[in-house]
Amino acid sequence: MAGQAPAHVVLVRPHRFHPNPLTAADNAFQHDVTAPSGEIARRARAEVDGLAEVLVDAGVEVSVFEDEGTTTPDSVFPNNWLSTHEDGTVVLYPMCAPNRRAERRVDVVAHLRAHFSVRRVLDLSGYEDRARFLEGTGAMVLDHVGRIAYACRSQRLDPELFALACAELGYSPLLMDAADRDGMPVYHTNVLMSVGTDVAIVGSGMIRDPGRRARVLGSLHGSGRDVVEISESQVQGFLGNCLEVSGRDGPALVMSARAAGNLSPAQRRRIERCCRILTAAVPTIEAAGGSVRCMIAGIHLPLGKAPASTGMPNPRITVMPQTV
Repeated sequence: MAGQAPAHVVLVRPHRFHPNPLTAADNAFQHDVTAPSGEIARRARAEVDGLAEVLVDAGVEVSVFEDEGTTTPDSVFPNNWLSTHEDGTVVLYPMCAPNRRAERRVDVVAHLRAHFSVRRVLDLSGYEDRARFLEGTGAMVLDHVGRIAYACRSQRLDPELFALACAELGYSPLLMDAADRDGMPVYHTNVLMSVGTDVAIVGSGMIRDPGRRARVLGSLHGSGRDVVEISESQVQGFLGNCLEVSGRDGPALVMSARAAGNLSPAQRRRIERCCRILTAAVPTIEAAGGSVRCMIAGIHLPLGKAPASTGMPNPRITVMPQTV
């Protein structure tokens, strides 16, 4: 049976990070940063390094890829173009914003092939030519154990392509509509909800249709998880944008410092009955409209070769230079 929480993850350290103007129209979480571009980029790199250290300290294996390019401002969010699966499948996804399509990297896939067991690469990126998009585990939240894929309808998720991907991967699709109080659709499902091994977090009130809301909650409760419902303001504070990982002491839920600050004491107690909470401060990256979960591409592939030593002080971090 598939595990829900990855023990290996991929991060991307951007050298030219800035909020992407091509994604601002449908991302209500995104805002401008008033600082020199070099300072914004420096802060973002430091935030990626901080998240890597938090994960490594918890016993998670981390592969960090450098992005020194100038044309991929959102490369810090690799979960949108890449997902991996326990049957050895790697999926490459079609991206809505044209300047996000260059985020897909052959060196990342080559690294996965070198160190894990990759059976096939399912490349859906050609659907971009037909203006059909499916932005990975941003657009979908996957219950790897129950084989259910939760997804909010948006311009970044084509329903037919979602159904096709679910059929290829063996998931049952559960499509919903979610919007904020102003009627703006939720741009990515992973800001609304997170599914862990024994606990799920969901901003259920933003699923405006009562019947669909009941179906989503019924599915989550039916999986045996403790379902922690969060408010719209907590969603806006990125509390839904968290990811369970598997460390040396068991499962841990990693979220931003801002998100953790939005937890009520009762919510924190319920989560901590199931797993530890890990936090990293990522305020600069959150200005681009995504938080900690968006920064992490979880690796669910079977293990293959052991990662080669990089000479880094912490051997659990593999830092990969950018290749062209």
